[in-house]
Amino acid sequence: MPRTESTESFDYIIVGAGSAGCVLADRLSADGSNRVLVLEAGGSDKSLYIQMPAALAIPMNTSRWNWQYETEPEPNLDNRRLHTPRGKGLGGSSSINGLVYIRGNPLDFERWEEEGARGWNYAQVLPYFKRAERRDEGGDAYRGGEGPLDTRYGTLKNPLNQAWLDAAKQAGYPLTDDVNGYQQEGFGRMDMTVRNGERCSAAKAYLHPAMKRANVEVRQHALARRIVFEGKRAVGIEYERGGKIETVRAVREVVLAGGPINSPQLLKLSGIGPAEELARHGIKVLADRAGVGANLQDHLEFYFQIACTKPVTLYGQANLLGKAMVGARWLLNRSGLGASNHFESCGFIRSRAGIRYPDIQYHFFPMAVSYDGNSLASEHGFQAHVGPMRSKSRGSVTLRSADPHEKPVIRFNYLSHPDDWEEMRACVRLTREIFAQDAFKPWRGREIQPGEDVTSDAAIDAFIRQKVESAYHPSCTCKIGSVDDPMAVVDPELRVIGVEGLRVVDSSVMPSVTTGNLNAPSIMIGEKGADHILGKGLLPPSNAPFHVAPNWETAQR
Repeated sequence: MPRTESTESFDYIIVGAGSAGCVLADRLSADGSNRVLVLEAGGSDKSLYIQMPAALAIPMNTSRWNWQYETEPEPNLDNRRLHTPRGKGLGGSSSINGLVYIRGNPLDFERWEEEGARGWNYAQVLPYFKRAERRDEGGDAYRGGEGPLDTRYGTLKNPLNQAWLDAAKQAGYPLTDDVNGYQQEGFGRMDMTVRNGERCSAAKAYLHPAMKRANVEVRQHALARRIVFEGKRAVGIEYERGGKIETVRAVREVVLAGGPINSPQLLKLSGIGPAEELARHGIKVLADRAGVGANLQDHLEFYFQIACTKPVTLYGQANLLGKAMVGARWLLNRSGLGASNHFESCGFIRSRAGIRYPDIQYHFFPMAVSYDGNSLASEHGFQAHVGPMRSKSRGSVTLRSADPHEKPVIRFNYLSHPDDWEEMRACVRLTREIFAQDAFKPWRGREIQPGEDVTSDAAIDAFIRQKVESAYHPSCTCKIGSVDDPMAVVDPELRVIGVEGLRVVDSSVMPSVTTGNLNAPSIMIGEKGADHILGKGLLPPSNAPFHVAPNWETAQR
């Protein structure tokens, strides 16, 4: 392949136009003084399938927009290989995700600081969540009203959403006005990243406005091959585009924003990672960092499905005519069922007494179908997506070879810790109890899945092994930590430990996975990371309080 040695230089090179990369492109270029280059392996996000919220399963399963990774056979899941979608193209995973906006629990960020992420506690990250957000209902002490990223609630018109909330209350759980505000614990409305009936991805919120500036360039279909170093300093990126290998230089810094799979892969291809693994692939070791690609975390979930006795579910629109009608209304004025992701109500609960804050998440969905659209609905039904939030299992991302075209080896080691099984069994039993409440009496048919006979530990475990899926929240493979932590990859200012001029800014830097979906915290990481890179003073910390259940030590609810 021909090589082109470029004399081009930019102040900052950002690798990856995903959730955090889009934020960086905007914030680093905002005052006009820095020349910013964004390298993205994928292409454009201009597609009605991406823009239409209800069509989310299509881009998620299309190779044009998805790296289409899969795990190695998972030993605790009957050796199944699990789908691990990652966004490819402008907006990254924010262009193919379920559009759910969940920040995480305040105590997640208190935990981060305890784990070595100094300066990333709740008081210090909340202002960056607020800076990012333009909430449809306006801002307050917790929510942003003037940021680039639009969030809104669904209409909750489907009566099953109200039944879900009423049933939770009948089961003894609290309702909360805002799971992203003072109190996450409980049941309530779920925010979605939608603007005027269309997906509000990080590309729409941040990147497209930034691309109008003369000091920003975005190169699509540009696959980063390695980071170029002079001594221990990152000075550029070697990338492949249009059948040629090109090199471009960074005057100030190189910033990796490729996400929890691609960022550790590129670090390793460039000589930063566990020395033994790099040597095995003939890669010269620049910095021996054992934590690169380690500490991989995710959320697992399953679908608890109930048949519905009345034709009120989305199954009524699942036929050809129904889809055509929904699509036509959306095309006409960006309204109707096409303008929602239909994850409009949710819940966060604790699995048992002695858990300080929620470790189970619910997405309620008024149809019985798989999230990725692979199994079609066959009858009227409804479901709760449910899964534990703080698995103790840890996995890894390792190189398959030194070829940047080869997909890395992804092993989550799902359910390799016994506590994870306890939480999964609690998910089944606690969910069944909610669906058994009187609020669902007018709608409740048979239990489609797991099935009413799945009650013993052994039966539940067998069901989980066969049916549990990833919630698509890989993270934590380049974790923040103190420089003396041998497993840390970046310091609290997101600088890669052991080299200079290089940072990682994406969900891979999380020390531990947050309680909920990862798009919102990934965007927050981009916002705060931009201030670290620019050397600006950080936003003043918030003094907003947050809820912890007063009886958490003695009661489950």
